[in-house]
Amino acid sequence: MRRAVEGVIEGKPEVVRLALTVLLAEGHLLIEDVPGVGKTMLAKALARSVDCSVRRIQFTPDLLPSDITGVSVFDQQRRDFEFKPGAVFAQIVIGDEINRASPKTQSALLESMEERQVTVDGHTYELPSPFMVVATQNPVEMEGTYPLPEAQRDRFMARVSMGYPSPEAELRMLDVHDGSRQVSPLEDLQPVAHAHEVVKLVEAVRSVHVADSVRRYAVDLVAATRHHPDLRLGASPRATLHLVRAARAAAALAGREFALPDDVQALAVPVLAHRLLPTAQAQLSGRTAEQAVLDLLRRTPVPDPSAQAAWRQARRL
Repeated sequence: MRRAVEGVIEGKPEVVRLALTVLLAEGHLLIEDVPGVGKTMLAKALARSVDCSVRRIQFTPDLLPSDITGVSVFDQQRRDFEFKPGAVFAQIVIGDEINRASPKTQSALLESMEERQVTVDGHTYELPSPFMVVATQNPVEMEGTYPLPEAQRDRFMARVSMGYPSPEAELRMLDVHDGSRQVSPLEDLQPVAHAHEVVKLVEAVRSVHVADSVRRYAVDLVAATRHHPDLRLGASPRATLHLVRAARAAAALAGREFALPDDVQALAVPVLAHRLLPTAQAQLSGRTAEQAVLDLLRRTPVPDPSAQAAWRQARRL
């Protein structure tokens, strides 16, 4: 899956790896960056690499909540209401420019992202498995946009920024995306995994061992965000859960059956930063939430690796 997506997204292996980490950790991904750097391309490539149901939602100001969740329509022949599923009833849902829809429409995703279900007219409908929302947004454009509320951002396991490609990667991009080829790399991408295989991978990730010391490290790191002087809103307990789940997936992708403090450290910024709100003074001084997380990583004591070594020895015995 990683090789398939990297065949479309040039020069961004760490971004692709994080996207796969979120997928295996049963989370949702927010891709936030300036226009034209491949946000939607990454979401499409990830969706095409898996043989599963995919729906794309182009968020616009006139989009309604029922367009996402579905609506009950009266059937004249049956003399009864029939539920018509919305775009969220897919295994991978691509929300393009999610901050262009009104807060009322954005809130239609809250239940589905957290509980994997949709409730319409008093009836609850389960969503398929695996289920992942990949949303994109532009952080610099203000006209016609609505900032994501804290509750919405908190449901995204991680936020990633594509960043500008290197000159070498941009040259390779011109070779394959300049229109001279009859078929674009995205259209040429074929599924390399089935949905039921992804479900098995997710189940395998759940069995990755996380020592008590690593759990405590994650808890201490998240708790420290609630007392940092540059932050007026720290991370929630859901952030702790997402951080541990992501660490499990990262360990599995590295071929390990146990998570390390290094996994927590590597994922702290993408998992925590988008949930934090800097104080007005920090914003005026140019200090960001990402810098606050990096500061906490330097301050928070790292657990003794001897506990992990003992667990590995016990596994060998």
